[in-house]
Amino acid sequence: MKRAFKIIGVLFGLALICAVIGAGGLFYVFYHYGRGLPDYSQLANYEPPTVTRVHAGDGRLLAEYATEKRVFVPITAIPRRITNAFLSAEDKNFYDHPGVDFVSVLRAVVTNIANLGSDRRPVGGSTVTQQVAKNFLLSNEVALERKIKEAILAFRIEHAFTKETILELYLNEIYLGFGSYGVAAAALNYFNKSLDELTIAEAAYLAALPKAPNNYHPVRKHAAAVERRNWVIGRMAEDGRITQEEAQAARGEPLVVRERDDTEVVEAQYFAEETRRELARLYGDESLYTGGLSVRTTLDPRLQSIANRVLREGLVDYDRRHGWRGPLQEIELGEGADAVRRLQEIERPIGIDTAWRLAAVTATGAKQADIVLDDGTTGHIPMAELTWARKWIEDQRIGHQPKKPGDVLKAGDVILVEAVTEDGDGKAYDTGAFGLRQIPDVNGGLVALDPHTGRVLAMAGGFSYERSEFNRVTQAKRQPGSAFKPFVYLAGLDSGFTPATMILDAPFVLDQGPGLGKWKPSNYSKEFYGPTPMRVGIEKSRNLMTVRLAQTIGMEKVVDYARRFGIIENMEPVLSMSLGAGETTLMQITTGYAMLVNGGKRISPTLIDRVQDRHGRTIYRHDLRECEVCRVEAWQGQAPPELPDEREQVADPASAYQIVGMLQGVVQRGTGRRIASLGMPLGGKTGTTNDNIDTWFIGFSPDLAVGVFVGFDEPRTLGPRDTGSNVAAPLFKSFMAEALTKEDTVPFRIPPGIRLVRLNAENGQLARPGDKHVFLEAFKPGTEPAPGRQVVLDGGYNPSTGSTAASGTGGLY
Repeated sequence: MKRAFKIIGVLFGLALICAVIGAGGLFYVFYHYGRGLPDYSQLANYEPPTVTRVHAGDGRLLAEYATEKRVFVPITAIPRRITNAFLSAEDKNFYDHPGVDFVSVLRAVVTNIANLGSDRRPVGGSTVTQQVAKNFLLSNEVALERKIKEAILAFRIEHAFTKETILELYLNEIYLGFGSYGVAAAALNYFNKSLDELTIAEAAYLAALPKAPNNYHPVRKHAAAVERRNWVIGRMAEDGRITQEEAQAARGEPLVVRERDDTEVVEAQYFAEETRRELARLYGDESLYTGGLSVRTTLDPRLQSIANRVLREGLVDYDRRHGWRGPLQEIELGEGADAVRRLQEIERPIGIDTAWRLAAVTATGAKQADIVLDDGTTGHIPMAELTWARKWIEDQRIGHQPKKPGDVLKAGDVILVEAVTEDGDGKAYDTGAFGLRQIPDVNGGLVALDPHTGRVLAMAGGFSYERSEFNRVTQAKRQPGSAFKPFVYLAGLDSGFTPATMILDAPFVLDQGPGLGKWKPSNYSKEFYGPTPMRVGIEKSRNLMTVRLAQTIGMEKVVDYARRFGIIENMEPVLSMSLGAGETTLMQITTGYAMLVNGGKRISPTLIDRVQDRHGRTIYRHDLRECEVCRVEAWQGQAPPELPDEREQVADPASAYQIVGMLQGVVQRGTGRRIASLGMPLGGKTGTTNDNIDTWFIGFSPDLAVGVFVGFDEPRTLGPRDTGSNVAAPLFKSFMAEALTKEDTVPFRIPPGIRLVRLNAENGQLARPGDKHVFLEAFKPGTEPAPGRQVVLDGGYNPSTGSTAASGTGGLY
């Protein structure tokens, strides 16, 4: 008996020693591997990378920016069947263990020992908490050291956070294949459903994916995917999370992937890219691509759609007027099937209209060219669709009109075609008729903005964003030509001149200094017109009148107005600049015109109305005016709030209105008169630079400012007869014809202190009974012409008064 007690005592002592050693060893392991571990407390403030969404003004999606396309969903919004499926598959004892499930670990050890020598991957016993520790704080390496660190962090995480918080982190972070981060994104990508729409079988399939999504691909490895899903369903039934009847029904449900519905996205790639750049400037790339920002832009989808179409059609029309540059390439034609195969090997040009198709010419006859398309179907191009295709000649000239299809095409030519049903006169074509198409090599831009706020409503920066990301609205610095002249005349009006002031249209010569020769500007027509009212100088775009006015008021004043209106910041004070020789962007000069029509008040063009962070807090607003009465849930018949006008006045409102009236004259009688047929209150100005390299039309209605630019990216002539009036102005007209409605037909707003006087449009004198061409001219009080008297002065600058004002109609000679 004593011996037995002695043995027991020895064994107890050995056990105690082993326990102490084991405890010490465990303590050492925790101490050794616990040093330098990542700070798990950062999980308390963890915000997973989520998508930044950019929306148009009406709420439709414009663009998404993300490194991981994740939709974060709080645990309270995740249906119980989803969490049940994942817990049954990954950690059935989640709510009972302290971070590590020792039973599962022991089971994994036994399984791995049994699998020694086989090709099977070692299994783990990681809990959800351990996976959170690994995914957020550790690497994915398979090593004992990492598993120990994972366990230590799991204990710490369980001590610091609730089970619900841990599960929320896990379900929103985990990668489930198909580019899906988190369960919400996976539900959309696999089944085109929100979480609350998933069936038990679908939830079980998602829960089967965390270990190896590619091993259970629903299409490529369908059988393995179904087997794994059914295993999860069995685990759910075994754990009591679903009934046997529900499990049986779920196993019988087919595993079908549904393609995600296309999100309605507004096509405005140039606008979206400008917005992306602005967001990156404001918040940095990290916040842009991971911060989950919600951005409301100024874009009007209706106007953007019109801008896209008008610019593309306008560029194509210009290109067709300047001839056919030849096929995309040539191929050797064999048998029919061989020709189609060769055609299919040719890469379709990017950025072309979806209706345009690749085709090869198989034969040409007297009245048509026969073609085969890339899908094997055949068709023909009637001669009426080839008459535009004159041979292109250098400097945008064209050859003779083709008489037969062979003058344009030959067998083996690879071309672009579009199905057509009737000719230009409305006569129907035979079935299978196509028109010849060509990608324009000219480019341009169109921008529309609200002149009162600066909100950019539409922006088309080129023919195709896919072909060129260069934005001709914001990035192309070009000479505006005559489109700059209104700001010279505005400086003149603010200096005391009136729209009726007579300015001499005659030769002008300036000695530029030793060795530089003489500068001799001329009018586009190469003619001289003598004393002419200032208004006509803008309407007919007279260069000599503009230079003479700029010399009189001083180029320093012109430079100041170019800076005030944001057109050119550091313009040289030389006379050639008065004719638009400086460089600006379409956005800058259109904004300047917007400030004319809004009464001379400063605005800044903006693409963004508001930015909210992932929690819905507004972190940016373009309009910073305070308005307490605006913060109401609904309109209940109260009067609209009156907001303070904090815009800086950069020009005399009366002078700005006078310029607006003169620019109306450009549309009604001048270089933009083709626009007058719209029958709406419109003003604007053409612009054409030397050798017809750049063409512009910048114009406005009372509530919409629009700018159009057309030119080659590498500057060269657009053609000997191509100016702003026949290249850019038609695009402005087409845009305004669709953009403006009857409700927009309102007159330009007249500021206080303006006197409207009836004048004869031909001579600028007061109108008399019987005069045919009469219009209302705007004068400031005291400057209107007196009846029966016309005062003609030399318009010299008076240094004592600092003014060039002239009484009556005045004059500058």
